[in-house]
Amino acid sequence: MTDAGSPSPVSSAPNSATNTAPTDATAQADAAAARRSPIVPLVDLHGRSPWSILPPLILGFFMIMLDTTIVNIAVPTLVQDLDASLVAVGWVTSAYLLSYATLLLLAGRLGDRFGSRRVFIGGLVVFTVASAACGFAGHIALLIAARAVQGIGAALMTPQTMAMITRVFPPERRGAAMGLWGATAGVATIAGPLLGGVFVEYMSWEWIFFINVPVGVVALWFALRNLPKLERHRTSFDVVGVVLSVLGLGAFVFGIQEGSTYDWGTIAGPISVWSVIGLGVLILVVFLWWQARLGEAALLPLRLFRNRTFTLANVSGMTISFAMIGIFFPLTIFLQSILGLSPIETALLNLPSSLISGVVAPLAGRLSDRVPGKWVVSAGFAMIAISVGVIAWLIQPDLVAWHLIFPMLLFGAGTGSVFSPLANLATSGLDGRTAGAGAGAFNTTRQVGGVLGSAVIVSALTSRLASRLPEAAEAASGQLPADYRQSFVDGITQAASAGSFSGESGGAASFPLPDGVPDAVKQQIDAVVTSVIHQGFASAVTDTMIVVTAVLVIGFFTALLIPATRPGHLSPRQ
Repeated sequence: MTDAGSPSPVSSAPNSATNTAPTDATAQADAAAARRSPIVPLVDLHGRSPWSILPPLILGFFMIMLDTTIVNIAVPTLVQDLDASLVAVGWVTSAYLLSYATLLLLAGRLGDRFGSRRVFIGGLVVFTVASAACGFAGHIALLIAARAVQGIGAALMTPQTMAMITRVFPPERRGAAMGLWGATAGVATIAGPLLGGVFVEYMSWEWIFFINVPVGVVALWFALRNLPKLERHRTSFDVVGVVLSVLGLGAFVFGIQEGSTYDWGTIAGPISVWSVIGLGVLILVVFLWWQARLGEAALLPLRLFRNRTFTLANVSGMTISFAMIGIFFPLTIFLQSILGLSPIETALLNLPSSLISGVVAPLAGRLSDRVPGKWVVSAGFAMIAISVGVIAWLIQPDLVAWHLIFPMLLFGAGTGSVFSPLANLATSGLDGRTAGAGAGAFNTTRQVGGVLGSAVIVSALTSRLASRLPEAAEAASGQLPADYRQSFVDGITQAASAGSFSGESGGAASFPLPDGVPDAVKQQIDAVVTSVIHQGFASAVTDTMIVVTAVLVIGFFTALLIPATRPGHLSPRQ
């Protein structure tokens, strides 16, 4: 079946009467005229501008990205209000991310088969209803279940946003639209903690979910009114591939995501974290073999990865998601536990970065329509790597918090320069038949990068604390009477190995002191313990930021390997 969304030639043929090739001057004039001409969509929008499809797509995508971070700020409140354990509340986020990441591949192919418009609207309805159910949940189990359903709705929507932009906008004008898409991702990810802090502190935790209901209704109105009915592709459905991908991704993501919860050891009986991860990898290997065997009928046509640009864009997508998780997790702990900032103050410190990202992303998208996108993405990775490196250098227990604003502004400019051109590059070689599958693959690898980032950063921070706290204790022990120095170092070392310190200044009060210690010595030890905790945490956060910087450098060089092809002139293997 032919695809109504397939691109038609954008350059005119040589004059048939003269049968001569156009001169350089003529070509330049034609290019300039193309830049000045209105956008010609690849599908019939019945007289509407292709920009009309963006409001519902952006509103839906904003809610999805917002809900990946907004719950984190409400964790202490949920523990108290729902009388739940910290592990149980952790599943409020984990259930959402697990169902979201696991179903993205399937959702992309569903859009190809049943129509992006239909799948997006279905996902939007599921997400909105599930958001209301989250707000009304009075028990932790109901909240976790509703969040899992919310993740299903998010997975159904996400690939359709990229697929519809890919099929509606011509390649040479797609970057501007992807710029708004990228701005949405950057702003929502950073703004989540701020909005969450406002809702939790001034209203109630339920409003972090209730806010999605009116936004979802508005998005649904726009979707029913503006989204076009793109041609569907009546191909056979890869049921075996669906089962293998869901099981494989589910086991792998669960193992990585929950590894730290079980201390990377036993989950239950003979089942360990590593056996679950290994099973997931094994099933995914079988899945790839099955996809290669099916060819074009596969859930994920592997020919997509013959496109060098698509493959490298997926790797870069993993690294940027890794970095977004990697910087905010340790930095948030440092700002609140060591510097004593409130959740809202912490979020406000990140607000300028969010605003800069929102301003830069559309500009970067437009720039990627005029120059090869790899240069825009590479510059973005360089800015992010430099900003994280500067933050790592600045981290000290006596840091003045507002000094972080300047590197965070560079971070925002970098993320704004990466998201939209990278999405544009990932979709540049796709046609109407593979737009959904390609968008699903790109978003899956991006989400897996975030899960890997969360697991690696938590593990890195924990291991560095186990090393840095005893080092700080050894260095500070000289401030204590000689009789207490060794027991002080041994106590800090034991507590650090057990993960007893959360970074709070008051952690000194819980430090185990020997019996019979004079009050004056207790006060002295208390002050030294606080100093050790602050210095140890600062050093561990610095080490963790260096890991993030290293991953960003990998993303930078990966982006440099992407072919420097001008928009609209990408060959199938590039």
